[in-house]
Amino acid sequence: MNKTVRWRQRFENFEKAYGLLARTVAIQNPSEAERGGLIQFFEMAFELSWKLLKDYLEAEGYAVKSPRAVLKQAFQDNLIENGHVWMRALEDRNATVHLYDEQQSLVIADKIREHYFPAMKQLHEFFRKAYESCDSG
Repeated sequence: MNKTVRWRQRFENFEKAYGLLARTVAIQNPSEAERGGLIQFFEMAFELSWKLLKDYLEAEGYAVKSPRAVLKQAFQDNLIENGHVWMRALEDRNATVHLYDEQQSLVIADKIREHYFPAMKQLHEFFRKAYESCDSG
């Protein structure tokens, strides 16, 4: 399969997950269930974001495998703006899989709203432009 086609397909999936996350982030004073949805949508969007970056980097000729390696290369290539935020998002995404503490879920939800969602928004904007330029080019 053409590697450009692969990242474009991944972007379409990321865009759906990003949309779910964006709508959930917009909820003021979320209920416990809505907060759980926020964390779940963050997990989905994060997973698709690093895989989107991986597919894009592979289309550019890189061989990157792990999420950490993908994020480092994406930062070096200016695909993402704040590498430290993405690394913390990776750590928190791994922690959310085992999250059972309500206080910790409040902390993670705040990080998603304040740091991780804005980083994903920047990523979405970058790939929206790249996707559209492929259509027009």
